[in-house]
Amino acid sequence: MPSITIRDETLGAPPAAGDDQGPLVIDFLTERVTVREIIRSRVYQEVEDYNRRKPSTFRGLVEPTDAETTLNGYKLRKARQIDWKKQFDAACDAYTRNGFLILVDDRQAGALDEEVTLGPGSEVTFLRMVPLVGG
Repeated sequence: MPSITIRDETLGAPPAAGDDQGPLVIDFLTERVTVREIIRSRVYQEVEDYNRRKPSTFRGLVEPTDAETTLNGYKLRKARQIDWKKQFDAACDAYTRNGFLILVDDRQAGALDEEVTLGPGSEVTFLRMVPLVGG
């Protein structure tokens, strides 16, 4: 079963300080997946983790609506469940508008429906171009 380790980087920003939660690792059933499936799996996992644990800040790809940016993520103005589908739709929209790039093992991925091949211990980097806002 192939798995990926997710890294986030922001263009023009220094590398982020260490994350006390550790890297996000996602398993897939097959080694060939689409870019859309990578985004969906990542967004689903980070939203489910937040909704289950309810930490003070949401650390995710897309800023939820009615949230403010903090040093280590996004703080919701009012505590609530985040809708992963809205976050996923916002992330796909941002990707198609070049809000961020995805590198799979240092190779830039293309369109949402492009298939990529995951190898043992593949690394996927989400390279943000601008702050993202979603659901």
